[in-house]
This record gives sequence, structure tokens and C-alpha cells, in this order.
Amino acid sequence: MKRKNILYFTAALISCGAIFCSCTSSHEAPAVSETAAVTEAAGDISAVSFKNGASGFFECADGWCNGSMFNVTWRKENCTFENGRMQLIIDKDKKDGSVPYSGGEYRSKNFYGYGRYEVRMKAIKNDGVVSSFFTYTGPSDNNPWDEIDIEILGKDTTKVQFNYFTDSKGNHEYLYDLGFDASEDFHDYAFEWHKDKIVWFVDGAEVYMADENIPVTPGKIMMNAWCGTGVDGWLNAFDDSKMPLTAEYETISFTSFDE
Repeated sequence: MKRKNILYFTAALISCGAIFCSCTSSHEAPAVSETAAVTEAAGDISAVSFKNGASGFFECADGWCNGSMFNVTWRKENCTFENGRMQLIIDKDKKDGSVPYSGGEYRSKNFYGYGRYEVRMKAIKNDGVVSSFFTYTGPSDNNPWDEIDIEILGKDTTKVQFNYFTDSKGNHEYLYDLGFDASEDFHDYAFEWHKDKIVWFVDGAEVYMADENIPVTPGKIMMNAWCGTGVDGWLNAFDDSKMPLTAEYETISFTSFDE
């Protein structure tokens, strides 16, 4: 098991945890706290497959941007379902947005806490982009900013970055050498969120564990594909010569822990 620990000086700014930052776009993020607690059994999303298209437990983000380092406006048309898979697409924005590009984001309608979160996905290989799977909640939900991340950076898809935030405190980045190219085929990525630790897995094997200042606030299950701006040191400068760029997802699962 090869490991390489890298701490980025821009940690608190460049995580997907800024997911609902303010934006200069004319579009405003809709309230995402309509469901302040889980109202459906956790088992309802224990095995979500895209073989039959979209899931009723999730929704596509549409019509706003996050600002900060996110150089996309989320568009529902950038979230498609074909050939038994979901596609999250980065492209030039075809509408009158405040930024030049559009991205795809898919998120659960409800909030989930301790448990095992897993995804089967294929990432984008391209400088300046991120393909992700994570949990998030924050001020837009009238909650503290708590987040747990799996992020594949398009500049080097032979690695995956793990990260987490507890009440907006980050600086927990860990870069793991996969031993394969995440853009070439589908692989399973997962984390188990416990009261006292987070354990990350790749293709069923445990690869990393964190046990300090663990998040406590239930969050939404989220996936997105986006290009960055102002974070070239982290993502490299965005190369927009090959758009559209597509991350693909086959399945999502969540198993609740009684903790």
C-alpha cells in the first residue's frame, strides 16, 4: 500500500466544502434545507443504480454557481443518464451565466450521518478539473460546515485525495497513490464515517484512516464535476480544449451505522 501525505496551503479554500458559497451570478442557490432531517429509511438508498436512469432520492443542481474557485454554473442538462450510467459534464456555458463554463452536480434530497458511503465511478482526466463523491452540509442548511471528501484531480488520475471538514476546520488532505488510472475504468471508492474515525477504501481495501476532530453533522450525499479558477497550484490551469468533459457514475450505496 503506497501512501503520500500532502498538505496543501490552500486547504480551507479549495475543498468542495465551499459548495454553497455566495456568487455574483444573477441566479441564487435555492434553499437546500427543505428537509432538515432524514425522513426516509436509510435503507432506501442502500443500493442506487443508474441502469434505469435517475434516482428519486437525488436531484440535479441547476441555475447557480458557488463562486470562489468554482468556475462553473451548475446546469441540470449537465447531469445526464445514458447507457445505464450517470454522466456529470463540464462544458462551455450555453446560457447567460456569470462564469464561462457549466458543470454537473447530483445530490441527495435528504441528510445522512454515520455509515458507509460508496460509489462506483470513472473520473475525468484533464488539467484543472475535479471529479468527486462526498458528504456536505453547511450554512445553506443552517448547519455547521461538515464534509467528507473523495476527490480525483484531473491533472493526475493515478491518485485520489481524501479530505474532511469539521465546523469549517480542514487541513486534512491526504493523497493516495491508486496504482491505476481512475479515468480509464470504473472503480469502487468508499468511506466509513464513525463517531471516532473516518476510514477510506479503494476497491474494497482499506487505504487510509483519520481519527481527529471527526464531523458530527448529517449531510447530503453529493457528486460533482467542475473546473477551477485561481487554484492552479492545486489543480493546474484548466485546459478547455477538449470539452465536453465527462465523469461517469454507475452506482451509489449508503449503509447506516447505529452509532
